[in-house]
Amino acid sequence: MKVDVLIVGAGAAGLMSAIAAGQRGRRVLVIDHANKVGKKILMSGGGHCNFTNLGVTPSQYLCSNPHFPKSALARYTPADFIALVEKHGIAFHEKELGQLFCDGSSRQIVQLLVAECSAAGVTLETSCTVQEVRQTVKGFSVRTTRGEVLTESLVVASGGLSIPSMGATGYGYNLAHQFGHNTLPTRAGLVPLTLSGIHQEHYRNLAGVSLASAKVSVGKQAFRAGLLFTHRGLSGPSILQISSYWQPGDALCIDLLAEQDAAEWLIEQRTIRPLAALKTVLGDALPNRLAQRLCEQWFDSRPLRQYRSAELSLIGSQLNAWPVTVSGTEGYRTAEVTLGGVDTNELSSSTMQSKLVPGLYFIGEVVDVTGWLGGYNFQWAWASGQAAGQVV
Repeated sequence: MKVDVLIVGAGAAGLMSAIAAGQRGRRVLVIDHANKVGKKILMSGGGHCNFTNLGVTPSQYLCSNPHFPKSALARYTPADFIALVEKHGIAFHEKELGQLFCDGSSRQIVQLLVAECSAAGVTLETSCTVQEVRQTVKGFSVRTTRGEVLTESLVVASGGLSIPSMGATGYGYNLAHQFGHNTLPTRAGLVPLTLSGIHQEHYRNLAGVSLASAKVSVGKQAFRAGLLFTHRGLSGPSILQISSYWQPGDALCIDLLAEQDAAEWLIEQRTIRPLAALKTVLGDALPNRLAQRLCEQWFDSRPLRQYRSAELSLIGSQLNAWPVTVSGTEGYRTAEVTLGGVDTNELSSSTMQSKLVPGLYFIGEVVDVTGWLGGYNFQWAWASGQAAGQVV
């Protein structure tokens, strides 16, 4: 079989690239080893697909070369994908912080992409695995479980290592190495953090307790969002966000009362409620189980009038900068994204084409570009896919 463009991976980036190439009249074949297209899209956003974010800027992406994402993101914006969503009559809403979700199901986004592929004459093949790739004079020879494919351009959109139960593999990295590309070390991102030993014992019995807003910091990077205690450690949006910046050995700091100066608040409460126990007062600002655990493990719980201002100030400063010793992450099993990947220094930022091998492209999660939680990674998939699709 001969095609102009072969795309390996029928996820968000691969399908977007196929649409852009097909609309230019290119003969496009998309193959995927999974049994259906867009499997990761289907499970995203709690089944409602957080398909982009209104506030996308390059600063919300982790990349060894921070300038690399700028070109693609500037040329295919959230407004461009929103226009496509509206074209297909898909109702959506802004949940918070610019995050856009389908009112209905994530399946609507997959249907949109498949419909656009069909209209552009793109062929989709699932349950098709690549067995060998060879470079030829006119492009590439790709041996698959469905036979040989000869193609001028080869686009690798195979994703990362996150959520292996959905079929994630390291194939894209292996192919990059085959053609002489460097890959930066990969690790799980947007993932719950784990505690162990005595540090886990400190928070036993708190699984299921949540904070609507907590400020979580690692070094100079901080996020303010919800936090959840789990059986293994910590999760919730603030933890998932900071996990992409946390490295083994890093100190994690949590502001449990992110909306106020805890020391001033406690001293004020002593004037208003001198007979109230510390545990009771903390229970007005924090979940009761957490307040009780804090007092059992670290603070005593006397009536507020029995505390000197210096003592309340110390307790307050601890509440605003609570140190937590993290042992690790839950790994790729629950990670939403993979950090690291194909070195962007060896790719064109405007086309995603390899600087080493003409006709070879890398897009989406397989590349060393990782966005924040909240639709940013989908926007990178749309933008990088579009960038390649416009030139293959």
